Amino acid sequence: MKFFNIRFATTLSIFLIAGAASAADVENLYGANPTLPEPQRGLLPNMTIPEPTPWGDQKPTVPDGYSITAIATDLKVPRQTLVLPNGDILVAEGKGGGNAPKPRPKDFIAGVIKSKGTTSIESGDRLTLLRDSDGDGTYENQTVFAENLNAPYGLALVDDDLFVANQDALVRFDYEEGQTQASGPPEVVTQLPSEINHHWTKALTASADGQFLYVGIGSNSNITERGMAAEVNRAEIWQIDAETGAHRPYATGVRNPTALAIQPETNQLWAVANERDELGPNLVPDYLTSVQEGGFYGWPYSYWGQNVDPRVQPQNPEKVEAAIAPDYSLGSHRAPLGLDFSTSAVGDEFAEGVFIGEHGSWNRADPVGYKVVFVPFSNGQPDGDPIDFATGFLTEDSKTRGRPVGVTVAPDGAVIIADDLSNVVWRVTREDS
Repeated sequence: MKFFNIRFATTLSIFLIAGAASAADVENLYGANPTLPEPQRGLLPNMTIPEPTPWGDQKPTVPDGYSITAIATDLKVPRQTLVLPNGDILVAEGKGGGNAPKPRPKDFIAGVIKSKGTTSIESGDRLTLLRDSDGDGTYENQTVFAENLNAPYGLALVDDDLFVANQDALVRFDYEEGQTQASGPPEVVTQLPSEINHHWTKALTASADGQFLYVGIGSNSNITERGMAAEVNRAEIWQIDAETGAHRPYATGVRNPTALAIQPETNQLWAVANERDELGPNLVPDYLTSVQEGGFYGWPYSYWGQNVDPRVQPQNPEKVEAAIAPDYSLGSHRAPLGLDFSTSAVGDEFAEGVFIGEHGSWNRADPVGYKVVFVPFSNGQPDGDPIDFATGFLTEDSKTRGRPVGVTVAPDGAVIIADDLSNVVWRVTREDS
């Protein structure tokens, strides 16, 4: 009976959404000035997750002149990675979330459908260290650096302090270059909002001087359906003093800031964010943006600047008037979860810009995302359409072999990709390097 109900609900969603679009109808929504369609609303949104399928002897496709290798397999939900000064790679493994009180029927249905695109492997709640001892590109040593964490996600190293953003707290480990295991339990720097935890991931990066840490905290709902009381301290990017743990909102109205990075040339904070659902297959664009101190980015009252979301009551015209439009649209429902700036060592057309891991859609009939893209920059700003960098996660028959999450650019130009469906960490390198 449960199987029948799920199939029936999924079929209903196809018929009840107004004007559901096929892949051929999708407009190009990339860049600084996307053309936004009219909202499309129905009783249920389109909800599709590609069926998982194993890689077998396949691997992701990368551009000519580059090669890709699985450097770690059989992990426990790898989410983000950090390249340490000696070349070791730390992998944060785990999945979090909370229990929403009295979920709506469509929340239940969406949860069942989204669960199809997640691994059945138990959450690792740990950091794993990968080491290539002889520099041949094979990471033959794989050890547990720290365990018994709580859905670790964001990672940052400042001198000899290793910071980890668990779903409920920012913590710190002492770190000595070359160590393979933490010397003791972590110290709590500051507690992070974790009640309900509809969006549980806590993105993390450090300021260029190491004085501050920035943590992304997602909303507790799609669009305030749990009430505004549940959104206190949510949909924000916090600035945290690395020494004292004192914190303040650095930016607000960011629905789900899932990855943060500092631009090397300018020390500017950038973020990718997952925008709201249930307004149709082509709304609302997920985005890449520089983050202005004190800036408000619209959620929940408006999207892409000052486009009012009528579902939010009461409305707030003053907030809408203050809303900042993001710098760059990635297209709708791509679910970006990874972000890092490139370097000249990556080479070719990928030397200046950012890599973004797109976890992939669920709120549309035709899947999108499921790849790593490169957004080129010029004069410090995005300039041009995204370029596919690692694809093949989504098959031609709309099954999925993997789902990219974190992306990290190593000093040697290698691009490290965490795949939390196949539980693999991939490494992309230039073939002449």
